[in-house]
Amino acid sequence: MFQKIKSLSELTYPYVVKAYRHLHKHPELSFQEFETSAFIQRELDALQIPYRSGIAQTGILGWIKGKNPAKKIVALRADMDALPIQEKTNLLWKSVNNNVMHACGHDAHTACLLGTAKILNELKSEFEGTLLLIFQPGEERSPSGAKLMLQDGLFNDYTPDLVIGQHVSEDYPIGSLAFREGKIMASADEIHLTIRGKGGHGAKPHLINDTVLAASQTVVSLQQVRSRLCPPLIPMVLTFGKLNADGATNVIPNEVYLSGTFRTFDEEWRKTAKEHIRRIIEQTCQTYGCTVEIEMPDGYPYLENNKILTRKIRSFAAELIGKENVLEFDQRLTSEDFSFYSQLYPSCFYRFGVRGNEPTGSSHTPLFRIDERALLTGISGLSWIGWRCLNEELIIA
Repeated sequence: MFQKIKSLSELTYPYVVKAYRHLHKHPELSFQEFETSAFIQRELDALQIPYRSGIAQTGILGWIKGKNPAKKIVALRADMDALPIQEKTNLLWKSVNNNVMHACGHDAHTACLLGTAKILNELKSEFEGTLLLIFQPGEERSPSGAKLMLQDGLFNDYTPDLVIGQHVSEDYPIGSLAFREGKIMASADEIHLTIRGKGGHGAKPHLINDTVLAASQTVVSLQQVRSRLCPPLIPMVLTFGKLNADGATNVIPNEVYLSGTFRTFDEEWRKTAKEHIRRIIEQTCQTYGCTVEIEMPDGYPYLENNKILTRKIRSFAAELIGKENVLEFDQRLTSEDFSFYSQLYPSCFYRFGVRGNEPTGSSHTPLFRIDERALLTGISGLSWIGWRCLNEELIIA
């Protein structure tokens, strides 16, 4: 079977490249993936793979039943939304949609899952259980496509025994897969503030409530959450990247807008920190005679890889690409809504390297690109791991 999947991956590779280029050329923003969803449905129809569409509006769940379909259910997930970025690569298949770009590899994820579906659908007589194919919208935006799909009954008919996801990484060379056990990515909560006061002439500060000063001091005061209130051994960041004070050199506006992000790996501290954040914001604004409207909805929880499952999948990867090409990736304070699956089911989220000889650029930038040769590892890795998980007796604590 090892050689069969490798051979089928090589045969399927041109199909995956074609799908990847189409998706890259026609990106769509979070929760607007209507054409992307229609494309995926056409491909599944051509492969004669049954599916349910319209989950959280544009999401799709496909399924491939092997022998004894109820024995085990393994879910594979790919996200499919793009980012609000104007592409600046010189690719012939660069985005044709203004200010929309696949700058995070979701086009590659979707293409690889379609390729894996094609391969394992041909092999369905040679595995037991059911393979689920999750094509998910809205990974890049809260309230999260994963959360909305789960709320919309994603697993009403099939309850997975485990969920697997893969993600491109420019940090690793083509031909490699990278894993980490335990907590791997942080929770993420957005903070949006509207600070209001009596604006006016900058030369008459005694007659106004300085909303700009209140906003500035709020950003500074909130840094004590990290430096003085957070237990020293708990990782966290609190960052404000947007401040909109639409006044002038001599005009203090009536309203100032602030937006930021809070991230950590500890759910108990996450709850406590949000209480501190709210208190400091309110007290600081009150000090300057301003009021504040706070929007701080619950975002993404931290992402945790099941240790036993991840260890096993790492060994499957070594069978395919060699132990020397199975790497360890660092814990990071970026976030991923795959975390919603990992909070409910044994899960493994891993990286596949897309760095070749040409510069890839950084993800979430206008120059991001992958080396297309990485797609071969993307489809062979996901197919082999999916097949091994279906056929291996896994005891997951």
